[in-house]
Amino acid sequence: MARVTVEDCLEKQNNRFALVILAAERARQLAKGATPLVECDNKPAVTALREIAAGRVRFLEDVKSVVEDFIRERREAGIL
Repeated sequence: MARVTVEDCLEKQNNRFALVILAAERARQLAKGATPLVECDNKPAVTALREIAAGRVRFLEDVKSVVEDFIRERREAGIL
């Protein structure tokens, strides 16, 4: 199977920061047992990127608000 690249994913989600959040959240879901939406035998992080590149996973909410909420939550938790 061909390699998935960041550029492949950026065609579907053009905000790099949002792409990282989306991929990380989807990878967590896959690691917890979610069914992959693409056929592959990769680790959850790679599978998540393949799903994004294929257009199978995307934000359902406004990307800007999702990113802002993520940053706020991390600051409140003392992570940022």
